[in-house]
Amino acid sequence: MDMNRRHFFRVSGAGLMGSSLVALGFSPTAALAEARNFKLARATETRNTCPYCSVGCGILMYSLGDKAKNVVSSIIHIEGDPDHPVNRGTLCPKGAGLLDFVHSPSRLKFPEIREAGASEWKRVSWDSALDRLVQLMKADRDAHFETSNGSGQTVNRWVTTGMLAASASSNESGYITQKVMRSLGMLVFDNQARV
Repeated sequence: MDMNRRHFFRVSGAGLMGSSLVALGFSPTAALAEARNFKLARATETRNTCPYCSVGCGILMYSLGDKAKNVVSSIIHIEGDPDHPVNRGTLCPKGAGLLDFVHSPSRLKFPEIREAGASEWKRVSWDSALDRLVQLMKADRDAHFETSNGSGQTVNRWVTTGMLAASASSNESGYITQKVMRSLGMLVFDNQARV
């Protein structure tokens, strides 16, 4: 075998390094034979829709928790849904960062109200927030509902309040939302998918 000085140093250095690792107790056969657990093996899979834009990409969320009463499960992994017809498993950079969004300490999880003249937001229950929303909508509709226009034609419209529907909703829920808002006389209505 034709060996020059450079090859000699390489071979002897590799031999010295390998024998040193074995002497320290590192055996590659034991390390390669170790069975590793798949991190999602015990997780619960939940299908959802990405909340960011109007595309409505499908996502898979994996959470850990024993599903016992009063136990809150923790989301440990989020990825694109390969069975979803919109994104087929791919996510944009915002969608790929959803796990940070979910675990963000500044994420708003409960409804808050800031009264007129107040400087701080106060936390309220979902029931009181929805009741307040209904009361404000009814007061505005009662004050501004138009039954006829200036020339006497019947119009039955309410133009001082608008509705922006979610784009990630199904066609059925979008249809029902449209019908409910139109039945109230609301003309200012749009869908986020068009924005």
